[in-house]
Amino acid sequence: MTEIFRFLWRLIKFTIGLIIWCAIFAFAGYIALCIAFPVDYLDIIEKYSEKYDLDPAYVCAIINTESRFTAKIESEKGARGIMQIMPDTAEWAVKQMGYENFDYRRLDDIETNIDIGCWILSFLMDSFDSDEELAAAAYNAGIGNVRKWLKSSDYSYNGESLHSIPYGETQRYVKKIDLYKKIYRIILGTDLYEIQIF
Repeated sequence: MTEIFRFLWRLIKFTIGLIIWCAIFAFAGYIALCIAFPVDYLDIIEKYSEKYDLDPAYVCAIINTESRFTAKIESEKGARGIMQIMPDTAEWAVKQMGYENFDYRRLDDIETNIDIGCWILSFLMDSFDSDEELAAAAYNAGIGNVRKWLKSSDYSYNGESLHSIPYGETQRYVKKIDLYKKIYRIILGTDLYEIQIF
């Protein structure tokens, strides 16, 4: 009987240790997920995603890639805010949107920036038959470049999608957006963002 009890005790200790280590790895994985894929300002993102008929996970992917959810940020090229909008693009967009007396400092305002950024994404989606990859490429490289690439057999077989992107940065950007969008769909779909600790 003592041998059986010893065996059972070792089995119990092993099981408890295994559970503890699994919990530690799960928690470490969750912390890594929180750091790599933050979710901030979701109420604003959902508001304008709904307004402009966009997938909130797609918008989160764009924001994470552009600024990692940092509101007051300016790139070396002059792109500003959480969705990294260029001043000339903002000037064109706000005219279409009906903004009056627009001050570029408003690009630092989170809600204004997300409103304009989502409008631009919606415009790009409409321009490319709701193709998120083409819209992402245009958001990064400009709508003119994407239209030019679609007309070239070097980059498009059918004029409707790209099999190759000549700009390495844009190619990496599009792949990252596609991956991040899938991850954010899981995060938002399982409400993991509600228990984020960072």
